[in-house]
Amino acid sequence: MMTEVKVINKSHHALPRYATLDSAGMDLRANLDAPMVLKPMERGLVPTGLYVALPRGTEAQIRPRSGLALKKGVTVLNSPGTIDADYRGEIRVILVNLSDEPFEICDGERIAQMVVARYEQVRWEAVECLDETERGAGGFGHSGEK
Repeated sequence: MMTEVKVINKSHHALPRYATLDSAGMDLRANLDAPMVLKPMERGLVPTGLYVALPRGTEAQIRPRSGLALKKGVTVLNSPGTIDADYRGEIRVILVNLSDEPFEICDGERIAQMVVARYEQVRWEAVECLDETERGAGGFGHSGEK
């Protein structure tokens, strides 16, 4: 199923696209006039030059690129970042350099992935107790198996 999204492209690059027929995300590219360097453990806000109008009931999730994370130790800090349907500003990506080497971001570099997804809003129903389940209150790392 395809969802139509209005976009303004003020970048130096083509619009993001899916690499394969079954790709969930599209690569976002840095839109820079000059290279940007992230020192070890430094974070920075990287512009993309893209502005979108997402349909109501959808969000865009900004996720790390696995290759950038594995090879360079660079990832999206607030992963996944969320772009709400009513946001109209430029899409910018918060990157962090978790390596011990400086990382140079050049214009056009693929810096993150964007996945557009549907969501539901909830209406809270206050109750005094919740229904019982096999798992119960078992939390972190608890699958009910021994």
